[in-house]
Amino acid sequence: MSDPNHLSATLFKNADPAAVFAHLEDGGKVTFGAFSSLADRIAVKLMAAGVAPGGRVATQVDKSIEALALYLGTVRAGGAILPLNPAYTDAEVSSFVSDAAPTVFVTSPQREAAHQQLAAQHGVAALFTLEGDGRGTLTDGLEPAAGFVPVGRRAADLAAILYTSGTTGRSKGAMLSHANLSSNAEALVKVWRFTAADRLIHALPIFHTHGLFVATNVALMAGASLSFFNRFDADAVVAAMGDATAMMGVPTFYSRLLNHPGLGAAAPGMRVFISGSAPLLEETHHAFKSVTGHAILERYGMTETGMITSNTYDGARVAGTVGEPLPDVTIRVVDEAGEEDVAPGEIGTVWVKGPNVFGGYWGMPEKTEQEFRGEWFITGDLGRVDENGVLSLVGRAKDLIISGGFNVYPKEVELLLDAVPGVRESAVIGVPHPDFGEGVVAVVVGDGARLAEADVMAAIAPHLARFKQPKRVIFAQELPRNAMGKVTKADLRRSHAGLFG
Repeated sequence: MSDPNHLSATLFKNADPAAVFAHLEDGGKVTFGAFSSLADRIAVKLMAAGVAPGGRVATQVDKSIEALALYLGTVRAGGAILPLNPAYTDAEVSSFVSDAAPTVFVTSPQREAAHQQLAAQHGVAALFTLEGDGRGTLTDGLEPAAGFVPVGRRAADLAAILYTSGTTGRSKGAMLSHANLSSNAEALVKVWRFTAADRLIHALPIFHTHGLFVATNVALMAGASLSFFNRFDADAVVAAMGDATAMMGVPTFYSRLLNHPGLGAAAPGMRVFISGSAPLLEETHHAFKSVTGHAILERYGMTETGMITSNTYDGARVAGTVGEPLPDVTIRVVDEAGEEDVAPGEIGTVWVKGPNVFGGYWGMPEKTEQEFRGEWFITGDLGRVDENGVLSLVGRAKDLIISGGFNVYPKEVELLLDAVPGVRESAVIGVPHPDFGEGVVAVVVGDGARLAEADVMAAIAPHLARFKQPKRVIFAQELPRNAMGKVTKADLRRSHAGLFG
């Protein structure tokens, strides 16, 4: 008897085939059985297209229940999903496809022509399309999958590659195993008390670990249902609270919900609101509790690790803290030399180990080795742990900006800015933003030519996804530097902290 497909078997262990898995925006319902059957039929099509165990399936599509089934179908075909943000430019997509060498690429019909050339250039065996309404060549003519058995995959086998932008300009593909994803889902179901009685508001994108793996996997494993929205809309989300019990979102969701007049009446019947992917402002935390009676539950995670810590479900949730390590996960807060744990209350770099920690970066063994000390992954985040073991994050050693829940690495933007005629040098920072958590700001030094903010933005826009583009370009005579000549971005962040009010 062959091995079972570890992730698929684990996720569906509590699923009732007749129970509703997804309540769709148009009023339709999809049962666990129907969702599983759709995933099986997609798996059969992927295998016919050449996907073998360990093969990659790249996707750049709009959110839909079919796109979610594509994730599960890829896993059941023995492959590894490579989800890409629909906002990525063709140049960005080309770099990912070149690096990961997928067998199959699924794209939107609107980009089919450009991506046919890209697929041919990088040796992709098959290109399919998938529209936001579920139509496309991927789903056209799907054959029945009676008798299909998911390809056997063990716990350590590759299930996904998620790209995280590199601080030196090159993106890194974090390799996530079946066990990384299943262990994290099991821990979160336990810590957040999810059961088959729950209905989770799912308005997150599914090209990101938060929506694809945290929200989806938790619901599947608990046998819970989803109120499934293709995008966040405050009116629709507030209306859904009458039937829902839980919501997962980024801070931007919560700041926008606070502006909705119906929030106070709709939210009290909910069981829990969970926030992550970016720091939640303390004022948002306090305002939300004042309006709804709910203290938002913050958690902390990374692309490379899934979720690491979470605020307690039962106890007090203190604004600015991200809680304690999940079951079977261990953290350390280590001094600058990387030799000793700092004392409680002192700031150091967060290290983590556990079954959630990824296996390394795709095709980058040297970079992988740099990021690990034995079993410990060095997150690059700065934090402190109090005497009760509760973690608070105070900064990011690698200057990562998280805007609207999406990662923006300054170096990638700076390389483009520095290539703009008339720009001598630049520094990209994140500053507090009332809607996005952090807003991307470019501080530019010219070489004497006359530059306008709009011209600089227009020059880099074709090369960057919209969420990476600066919301403001500030012109300066020079950049602040320390004695070693390094730009002191902390000074820039302080100088422009009030830029967005």
